[in-house]
Amino acid sequence: MLGRGLVGYLARLSMGRLILWCYFIWYLVVLVRYFDPNWRIWLTSVALSGIIGVALLINTTRTGRSRVEQEPWPIFRLFVTPFCVSSFSALVKGKNFWLIFSPRQSDLLLGVALIAAFGGAVLVAKLALRSRR
Repeated sequence: MLGRGLVGYLARLSMGRLILWCYFIWYLVVLVRYFDPNWRIWLTSVALSGIIGVALLINTTRTGRSRVEQEPWPIFRLFVTPFCVSSFSALVKGKNFWLIFSPRQSDLLLGVALIAAFGGAVLVAKLALRSRR
């Protein structure tokens, strides 16, 4: 049945989550191409993730007039995003990146191809769901 599993998830993916997945795909491309086994990078990223994640959680749930309850996945993203940002920064340091873009054309092409493939899969899933209605 189309409403369940991966195809159903992709068919119901919001634009915001699609963008987050694209960010994550680019992070994975850089992670694989520029991986550094230096444990200090990863330990620092975990520590920053914890500190910043707690601050973001407080900011999103307890700074207004009323307490806001978050679902588990958004809470997870509050912690994983700082981890990805800090480790990305450490991995590309001194590698001649322009902002977040690799100086190697092969990295750029790989990232664009994977993101386009993911976007295409989402589009196909959404069209399949629409045709079932």
